Formats: sequence, C-alpha cells, structure tokens
Amino acid sequence: MSHYTATVVWSRQPDEVFTDNQYSRGHQWQFDGGVTVPASASPHIVPLPWSVEANVDPEEAFVASISSCHMLFFLSLAAKKRWCVDSYTDAAIGTMAKDAEGKIAMTQVTLRPTVTFTGDTPSREAQEQLHHKAHALCFIANSVKTLITTELQ
Repeated sequence: MSHYTATVVWSRQPDEVFTDNQYSRGHQWQFDGGVTVPASASPHIVPLPWSVEANVDPEEAFVASISSCHMLFFLSLAAKKRWCVDSYTDAAIGTMAKDAEGKIAMTQVTLRPTVTFTGDTPSREAQEQLHHKAHALCFIANSVKTLITTELQ
C-alpha cells in the first residue's frame, strides 16, 4: 500500500474580517518534493476578488490529475509496444453539472490527446485500444465515478 501527502495552507490576511465572507480563497498546495502550487477557489464558484484567477483551482487539478494519470499509462504501454512517442498533448475538459442525485459534481472529463510518433505510427484503431487500456489501468480514473471519455485529435 502506498500513501501520498499534500499540505494545504491558508491564512487570513490582516485586513480581512472573515466573518463577512469576504476573504481571499488564495492558498498553497505543498508537496513532499518541495513544489508549492498557488491554488484558489475557481472564479466560476467564488467571484473575484475573493478567488485568484491565476491560481490552480481544485476542479482544474482534478481534470489534470485524470489526464496526467491516463497519459503516463499510455506512454508506458506505447513503450512496451516499441512505439516511439515524440509528444503527447491533452487539452482535457471537465464538465460540472448536477449528477443523478442532484448534487453539483464533475460529471464528465473528456480527454483530447494529440500524440505524435517517430517511426511506425500505430493505426487509429491501435491507438484507441491503447487509450482504452490506459483508462482501465489509471488509478485516478478507477477512483472516481466521473464519466471519462477520450476523443483522439
């Protein structure tokens, strides 16, 4: 069994009352490798200036974690098939909507990978099969109830 950690840090600013609900949602995510990521509530959820548009929000991070996990499995599977991947870019999109229980949730994530190869380029069908297998192996995808689809670009 593996464990993963993240430290989330927020502090009220000296000029903020807090109890009036007008406080910055800007905070930090700190990871064990030393990386600190500026984070915030999404401006779609908490209006400016109480959110920080330039920071990563949890919804974006959710989409990125699914995309990243999928990509890492895809790359590993491609290498095992001896297909040389030069680049992989995914313009993933997450959709927030009401779920079957009427709760607001990330109901769908659409992965839109563009993959370039050197040498033998696998057929579209072979790439689709590899994406399907990557999805089945992705730890994050296996951990959520969100519908995850892949649209090859």
